[in-house]
Amino acid sequence: MIYIKNLNYFSFLIVQCLQPTMAIFNNTTSSSSNFLLTAFPGLERAHVWISIPVCCLYTIALLGNGMIFLVIITKRRLHKPMYYFLSMLAAVDLCLTITTLPTVLGVLWFHAREISFKACFIQMFFVHAFSLLESSVLVTMAFDRFVAICNPLNYATTLTDRMILVIALVICIRPVVFLLPIVVAINTASFHGGHELSHPFCYHPEVIKYTYSKPWISSFWGLFLQLYLNGTDVLFILFSYVLILRTVLSIVARKKQQKALSTCVCHICAVTVFYVPMISLSLAHRLFHSTPRVLCSTLANIYLLLPPVLNPIIYSLKTKTIRQAMFQLLQSKGSWGPNVRGLRGRWD
Repeated sequence: MIYIKNLNYFSFLIVQCLQPTMAIFNNTTSSSSNFLLTAFPGLERAHVWISIPVCCLYTIALLGNGMIFLVIITKRRLHKPMYYFLSMLAAVDLCLTITTLPTVLGVLWFHAREISFKACFIQMFFVHAFSLLESSVLVTMAFDRFVAICNPLNYATTLTDRMILVIALVICIRPVVFLLPIVVAINTASFHGGHELSHPFCYHPEVIKYTYSKPWISSFWGLFLQLYLNGTDVLFILFSYVLILRTVLSIVARKKQQKALSTCVCHICAVTVFYVPMISLSLAHRLFHSTPRVLCSTLANIYLLLPPVLNPIIYSLKTKTIRQAMFQLLQSKGSWGPNVRGLRGRWD
């Protein structure tokens, strides 16, 4: 219940930050202190129909990640390092989904395209912060698989509750430290208003192009962070799997090899689903300036929606314990309702 209250409060906070700055009508012009958001350029007439699958994807992301987080928190037998990290991934996906939900649905449903600089910067900070958080969580999950397969005897002593808490704190502090210079630079910069963005949310490589000051400074810092942080994360994940593969190949029994590799399938899928769209979108903005806006918008929506939608599906299908716990939770909720109605009947 505490988790649901916190989630509702976070959603309320995002909506309150963004809603006052967005007009609930079709905006064709913008003031000098606002940007114009775009969902799918050239497909404005079909926004109502496009919103149907988009709403379905958002619903899957919210319900799937929320259920995984709730199951891991409530089931004591899932209080293990692997599932703790999975709950972190689900929480980050939930926050990332909620961050973009108001503007995406606002553009598709109400043509509320106008967003103020302040609201845009708030959303941009949360989008990039949660993206860095997800990258850090994926690195941590790779480390978990490395210890579990390459050094199983020391798994319990290495990943203790205290160590997991320290890792979680480092993961949370990391994006704040590295994004702080960008926040300071953006707060001191002035921007050209009235420009159309290629996405239904604010994304740094595109927003920074409309600054009056030298945009290449902030753009260079953003590219540096992209290469340094995400590049380092990808290299660490690849290095971990090289060591894992070497250990697995040294196992004589073929069934044990397959069992060890099967525990990594979900994580490999999560890494692919997250990094491929992110790198494609970043390259489309920074290196290929002639990229069509429709392609940029499509990549942006894939980048934001694909991981939160697919991660709970992948882990619930491939992880038997998670699937069983989810079924048990649904069955307990279903059996709780008739019992309550029966008690009410007796009391009446």
